[in-house]
Amino acid sequence: MTDVKDHTTMSITLTEQDKITLRTAAYGAVSLLAAAGATGSPHKVATEGSVALASATGLVGHVLAEKSTGMNLNGKSVAELADHVLPALTASMSLLRKQAPAEADNFRGTVLVAVEAAARAQKGEPGPAMADMARKITEALDAA
Repeated sequence: MTDVKDHTTMSITLTEQDKITLRTAAYGAVSLLAAAGATGSPHKVATEGSVALASATGLVGHVLAEKSTGMNLNGKSVAELADHVLPALTASMSLLRKQAPAEADNFRGTVLVAVEAAARAQKGEPGPAMADMARKITEALDAA
């Protein structure tokens, strides 16, 4: 069996800090949803969102699959977590738009699928706080 690689994706060079920013943005978006009013089980919200991120393909999939060290997903409040994550979402989109426009679309789509998967982990419709956080995540992705 032969390996076939997309040479446009594989020729992109991301620094270790770039990769940390992408992982912080993606996994942080899921963490924000779990923290922002998940009723029932925030762990189920985080798990469903993380499973969606693990399904990513292309360069984004490779970066998200790497060992997740160096991410700053700490905070004593949702506001502190958002202070790290929302700018990382915008920075990730900006970085990918410059280096690989198709991967920017892939990253945006991957994060939005994870947001939707996390929201669906709720029993019933997501509450207002979770819906508002999903809107803020989308705005941060589109701000670049």
